[in-house]
Amino acid sequence: MSKLEVTGLTKRFGRRPVIVNLDISFQSGKIFGLLGPNGAGKTTTFYLLVGFLPANRGKIYLDGNRIDHLPFFRRARLGIQYLPQEPSIFSHTTVRGNIRLALAGTRRRWDGRVEGIVDELGLRALLRRPALALSAGERRRVEIARALVTSPKFLLLDEPFTGVDPLTIAELQSLLGDLSRRGIGVVITDHNVRDALKITAYAYLIHEGRIIAQGTPEELLEDPLARRYYLGEDFSL
Repeated sequence: MSKLEVTGLTKRFGRRPVIVNLDISFQSGKIFGLLGPNGAGKTTTFYLLVGFLPANRGKIYLDGNRIDHLPFFRRARLGIQYLPQEPSIFSHTTVRGNIRLALAGTRRRWDGRVEGIVDELGLRALLRRPALALSAGERRRVEIARALVTSPKFLLLDEPFTGVDPLTIAELQSLLGDLSRRGIGVVITDHNVRDALKITAYAYLIHEGRIIAQGTPEELLEDPLARRYYLGEDFSL
C-alpha cells in the first residue's frame, strides 16, 4: 500500500494565509475527497502536493520519504499525477498523439498495457480523432488515459465532473471506482458535493485554508461544522 501524507502544510501569498497547518493522509486503493467552498484552498493544496507551488511550512511524504523538496516532474515520476480542471490535452495532435506524448515522458513503449488502457477508457475508435474535435467527456477520458500510462500511485483530479453531462459523470464515477480497485489512490475535488461523496471513502472539508471536518460521507453528514459551512442543514445523499 502506498501513502501520500502531509503534516503541518502551510502556504501564504504575501501576508495572507491560504493554507494553514494541514494534516492529510491518502492511501492507495481508495477514493478521497478534498471538499470545500470556492476559495477554500482545494486547488492550492493540490498545487502544493504535486510541486507547482512551494510551501512556506510543512512536510510531504510519499511512502515515508519526504518529497516536498522535489520539483513537480520528479514527483510525477514517483507516481503523483494531477489532472487540472481546465482542458490539458495537446490540441495540435490526435488522441493517439496525446497518449504517445505522455509515454515519451516515461521512456515507455506503446505495449499491451497501453492497449488495455485505451480499451478500458473506450478510446479505440477515437485514436485518430483530432483533440480539438473531442467532447468534454472524451477529453477527460484522454486526460485520464495519459495519466494512467505512467502507472501512477496517486491520481489527483481537480473538478473532474465540471462541464460534463450526467451520463458522463456516471461513467467517470464508475471509472474512478475501477481505478481505486486496481490499487490507485484517487483524490478529487468537486463543487458538486453530492457527486463527490457518492464515490469517496473518506473526505476532508476545507474552509478558509483549514480542515474543519473529516470522515466518511456518513460522518460528514452528521458533522455540525460540515453542515454549517458547506453542506447546509437540508443536504442529504
